[in-house]
Amino acid sequence: MRFMIACVALIGSANLAFATAATYRCADGTVIRATFSAPGPAGSVRLIFAKQARPVTLPQVPSADGGRYADGAVEFWIKGNAARLTRDGAATECRTPQ
Repeated sequence: MRFMIACVALIGSANLAFATAATYRCADGTVIRATFSAPGPAGSVRLIFAKQARPVTLPQVPSADGGRYADGAVEFWIKGNAARLTRDGAATECRTPQ
């Protein structure tokens, strides 16, 4: 049993080691805290909106340029320090503070 607990703790620590977080401020006033998993087929981003209690987790989807995360209702597309957030068909440009 101790071995299983140690394995679970180790796996959880490895996933956290690959996570990267950033805060984005958008043109429409939205503030987002984004936590990115390691990129790849199982990649995702967890978005926490400043005025919303529940986070949104989006899977990584194919992109020709930058990192793109979408679930059909929400899309978050990043490139460098810039991002575009699209919700309910409305898009806003976002940036990380420099």
